[in-house]
Amino acid sequence: MGFTKTIGCLGVVAMMAPAGQTLAADLGASQDEAVMAAVSQKSPWQVRVRALGVLTEDNGNVDGIAGSDLSYSDTVIPELDITYYFTENIAAELILGTTWADVKAEGSISGLGTVGEAWLLPPTLTLQYHFTNFGQFKPYVGAGVNYTIFYNQDGKNAMSDLDIENTWGAALQVGFDYMIDESWGVNLDVKKLFLEPDYDITMNDGTKLSGKAELNPWLVGAGITYRF
Repeated sequence: MGFTKTIGCLGVVAMMAPAGQTLAADLGASQDEAVMAAVSQKSPWQVRVRALGVLTEDNGNVDGIAGSDLSYSDTVIPELDITYYFTENIAAELILGTTWADVKAEGSISGLGTVGEAWLLPPTLTLQYHFTNFGQFKPYVGAGVNYTIFYNQDGKNAMSDLDIENTWGAALQVGFDYMIDESWGVNLDVKKLFLEPDYDITMNDGTKLSGKAELNPWLVGAGITYRF
C-alpha cells in the first residue's frame, strides 16, 4: 500500500513539474512586459538650461566700398531648449534665447568705430539622432533651420539708422548628455549657425548704403538636462 502511494505521489510531482515551468515562464514574461511598459511610459519631453557663448565669425562688407569689413561683439547668454523624443533615438529640439551684438567697422572703414547695435532672437529647430549604446554617456548629432529676428536696432556715430533683415539659415549641432540618473544630467552642446543677413544703413549726411553681415556664429553651451 505504501509503495502504491509513493508511486502516486511521484506521478503527481511529474505532472506538476511542466506546469511549474510554464508558470515560471509566464511570470518571467510578465516581468519583462512590465519593464518594457515602464520604459515605454517614459515621457518624451526633455528640457535643458545652458550658459551659451555666442562667438561670431566677424566678416561682412559695405557694398561699393573696397576693403570694407565688419566685426561683431561676442556674448554669453542663458539658453532654454525643449526636446521631444519621437523614439529613443530620434528627437526634435527647439532652441530659445536672445542676444545682442555691437557692429564695428573694420578694414578700410575702421575709422568709423562702432556703427550700430542690434538684438537678435534666433529660434532654431533641429532634428537629432541620439546614440543609446554608451550607457550614461548619450551623444547626439543634429541639423536643422534657424530664423533670426533682429530688433531694437540703432545706428551710432556716423550712422543714423540701421536695418538688418530677418534671415533664414541652416544649423548643425553636436553634443552629449551625461545622465546622473533617469531624469537629471549634464550637457555640453556646440552649434554652428549659417547666418548672413543683408542690411541697409543711413549715414548722418543722408547717404544710404547696404551690405551683408556675415555673422555665422558658433554657439557653445554647457548646462543641465532634465528628462520628464
